[in-house]
Amino acid sequence: MVVISAKSKRARITALLALLCIAAIIAACILSGKGRAKQAAGISDNQKRIAYLKALGWEVEETPVDSQEIVIPKEFPDVYQEYNELQKSQGFDLSEYAGREAMRYSYRVTNYPDQTITVIADIVVYKGQVIAGDIQNNALDGFMKELKPAGREP
Repeated sequence: MVVISAKSKRARITALLALLCIAAIIAACILSGKGRAKQAAGISDNQKRIAYLKALGWEVEETPVDSQEIVIPKEFPDVYQEYNELQKSQGFDLSEYAGREAMRYSYRVTNYPDQTITVIADIVVYKGQVIAGDIQNNALDGFMKELKPAGREP
């Protein structure tokens, strides 16, 4: 009887430890999910997107000139490969988001050095985080540059 009781206690202790481990894992998942939600809220509204751009040194108009839901292609055609190279040079990588829907917000830049041209700041946001961006002028002889000037992080 004592042997059975000892085994029973050992089984209970093992079961209790297993339950505690499971509870700890569930708590960690819940807490990390809350952390992601908080992080996602970081750039989820217009004022926060403007503040993000301002932290990079760009002054923009209050209202976006365009906002559009986009789908990042599962396979990148050549043009998208080139665009992703620009993104990689500033710490982003769109290949991580292949096949996912995101939002692109476009703002008119008001402090670009050459004020005779229209310059747009684009940011691509996925679940509240910037995953890509650029500064561009889409004229025939236009340009596309990094969103993040060298050495600047918002």
